[in-house]
Amino acid sequence: MAKQDFYATLGVARDASADDLKKAYRKLAMQFHPDRNPGDKQAEAKFKEVNEAYEVLKDDQKRGAYDRYGHAAFEQGGPGGGGGFDFSASGDLGGIFDQMFGDFMGNRRGGGRTRTGADIQQAVEISLEEAFAGVKVDLRVATRVTCEQCLGSGSEDKGRAADTCGTCQGAGKVRAQQGFFLIERTCPTCGGQGRVVRNPCRVCRGSGTSQRDRTLQVPIPAGVENGTRIRLTGEGEAGGQGAQNGDLYVHVAVRAHSFFQREQANILMRVPLRMTQAALGGEIEVPVIDGSKAKVKIPAGTQSGDQFRLRGKGFSVLRNPARGDMFIQVAVETPQNLTAKQRELLEQFDTEGRKDAKGSPENEGFFAKVKEFFEGGRS
Repeated sequence: MAKQDFYATLGVARDASADDLKKAYRKLAMQFHPDRNPGDKQAEAKFKEVNEAYEVLKDDQKRGAYDRYGHAAFEQGGPGGGGGFDFSASGDLGGIFDQMFGDFMGNRRGGGRTRTGADIQQAVEISLEEAFAGVKVDLRVATRVTCEQCLGSGSEDKGRAADTCGTCQGAGKVRAQQGFFLIERTCPTCGGQGRVVRNPCRVCRGSGTSQRDRTLQVPIPAGVENGTRIRLTGEGEAGGQGAQNGDLYVHVAVRAHSFFQREQANILMRVPLRMTQAALGGEIEVPVIDGSKAKVKIPAGTQSGDQFRLRGKGFSVLRNPARGDMFIQVAVETPQNLTAKQRELLEQFDTEGRKDAKGSPENEGFFAKVKEFFEGGRS
């Protein structure tokens, strides 16, 4: 009997994208999986067809060969070379393959495969003060946990482990020989688990896991930076059937502050000063990230952009008791919406200031050079 077209098997168009192929495959694989259709030979055959079609079409090189030559690309003597799938994984070439690549692939034939549950990615947002001091965040996670009915075995018969898959002999993978080379793929019978549950649990349907929301308390250390990823080992999804749990990865986002700006371990604060404050000098009081207050002495004649350093008043350092410094950058603010009296006083001030160039040396020097430029054309 002629094989059905691989695209027709998956129910997709020939120009389907990789995502379309994956979605179609997952839907059909779940529908015809042997664990969901125990004893149904037709479903088992359909499951194998779906896997074979996806294994070819998900690979760009294999898909290109299939589009050009069809099934002949993978038949003995065809343009693709090689033979059919070798489920027993026996023969001299298999031994050579194991010796060369067994450890690298993480699986020697007959030794089973290490499985873990899926990892979970979650994001949390904290304030800059919380990033400074550290905080514990309650995180609600939708995940898969060990099934309480079968205690994770996946079997309705409590205490009975799943049977070794007869197709891959527990390896979780099968091999296809193509010319001199062997190609591995996930076992279509057990889905790569290496074991098959004969009497699936009625609650989890043999997976050994069930869906549930969990609330975890995640410790965020002091000094954490925006974009930091925290790993909680074993707090991901349960693997089921004796597999290890996955991990939980928490991505930390730190909210921008209204006036603190963090630069690694230092903090920069922009402080606007009245013109009279900058000219006459004085003392101002500013907040510190730890909740305290600090006094800063402003010398007379302070210019816009000048910085003042407060040692040890900056941000905390991750896993270190030290702290950075805090820098106060002043911005001299020109008064607006003057009253008649204020304008009169400023005009008097300006008149007096013109009599003494020492009051605004940079201003006087600049316009003196401008005058020379216009008069003599010199730069």
